[in-house]
Amino acid sequence: MNKKNQGISVWMRLLAQEIGVEFKASIYFLCVLAFYAIYRLLCGSLEASILHMVEMVCMTYVMGYVQLYLFDNFDEGEQLRGKEICYLLLCASIYALVSYWGRWFEGDIMVSVVFELYMIFAYFCAFLIYKIKRSVDEKLLNADLRAFQERRLEDGGV
Repeated sequence: MNKKNQGISVWMRLLAQEIGVEFKASIYFLCVLAFYAIYRLLCGSLEASILHMVEMVCMTYVMGYVQLYLFDNFDEGEQLRGKEICYLLLCASIYALVSYWGRWFEGDIMVSVVFELYMIFAYFCAFLIYKIKRSVDEKLLNADLRAFQERRLEDGGV
């Protein structure tokens, strides 16, 4: 393989990783924001702090890169076993600690604990969604491969 093809491959891999982080940050921000919005509504407020939302967005991006480069993208993994469960629990705990330090929930430690449990659930759901997506993608690719092989046979095996 020449250097030009390797450069494209590396570029495409990096681009795919960046898109993955962007996608994860969006999904997890939506999860965090949903919890925050429900909390604010339950407290009788229709207002949310823009500063808190900026912190949430920054946090989801940081965690996306932590998951990618330090935690082996555990939520996109094939299985949840010991190491992956530890990463999941650690990430959820980090979110809870930041929520407490950032006073997203007025410094209420019990709400931060409930938020941690919620984030554990969110990570588990993300793992299941990625697993289902891989399964569907695999079936689609196999169907495309079979169709390609059938076309080649129809064309005389060329």
